[in-house]
Amino acid sequence: MIKAGVLGAGHLGKIHLRLLEVSDYYQLVGFYDTDTKNAKALAKEKGFTFFKSAADLIDACEMIDIVTPTLYHHQMALKAIKAGKHIFIEKPITDSLNEAKEIIQIAKENQVLGQVGHVERFNPAFKAVKDSITHPMFIESHRLAEFNPRGTDVPVVLDLMIHDIDILLSIVKSKIKSVSASGVAVISSTPDIANARIEFENGCVANLTASRISLKKMRKTRFFQKDAYIAVDFLEKSVEVIKMKEPPEKPEDFAMILQNAEGEKKQIYFENPPIEDSNAILEELETFAQAINNQKEPIVSLENGTAALDLAYQVIQAYE
Repeated sequence: MIKAGVLGAGHLGKIHLRLLEVSDYYQLVGFYDTDTKNAKALAKEKGFTFFKSAADLIDACEMIDIVTPTLYHHQMALKAIKAGKHIFIEKPITDSLNEAKEIIQIAKENQVLGQVGHVERFNPAFKAVKDSITHPMFIESHRLAEFNPRGTDVPVVLDLMIHDIDILLSIVKSKIKSVSASGVAVISSTPDIANARIEFENGCVANLTASRISLKKMRKTRFFQKDAYIAVDFLEKSVEVIKMKEPPEKPEDFAMILQNAEGEKKQIYFENPPIEDSNAILEELETFAQAINNQKEPIVSLENGTAALDLAYQVIQAYE
């Protein structure tokens, strides 16, 4: 088992602590948080070991799980990496591209692995259909959240849209041609609503919308490709898969047949891929453990996290 420690015991940090404690891949050593009062209360309530400094925790572990505010990701990552520890780092990888690139470089020099917490890659609904999304030409995504002051320390693009940016980059294997965007600040000092149009050299177009002041939650992405429509509901963990094929000479009575203006016919049919229930956060942590044990590149590498950050900043620059 890999000795693991958590830096940051906020809302998400508490979830990581609980999951690392029950994982078959990790031995939870303890955690560190700058809020000593709350940290000691958490340690007393849950039985976790609270370390008096980040350095002490890093020394005692083989893997450091960084769940601090984004502002401290770079600082904590370098401390862990230079001590020879593997790092799992929450998204976004950092709040600047130069810092992200430095993390990649220092990790290579110290021969340690790193994974970025883009958890939607492990969403069971997305996993059920990702192999069917082969050549999407139009992608539309809506990620809407109710207002929560906890997320307003970063722009909505870095807080919410970056999830869909990472999914987009994992699916579309083409260089970006252009980025245009608009953003509106309603409550915060930075935009609370943002929309981006991303065009790729292969002709694919993505339209991403993110809002943190919605009255209802939504996390849905639709993929359109030749002869197929695939919708993923990341929130409800459900999918819709509608495909078209050449109709048989003698279709069944209730077969859905479409005919275009040229007289070409297509049969519409529905697929229901099985969705295996799973805890996406636990899975991302455990696949990282497998990468460490096998010395293989993690599913969401530091480079992947940096690419998502790069595109996120292109969106921000476009609306600014």
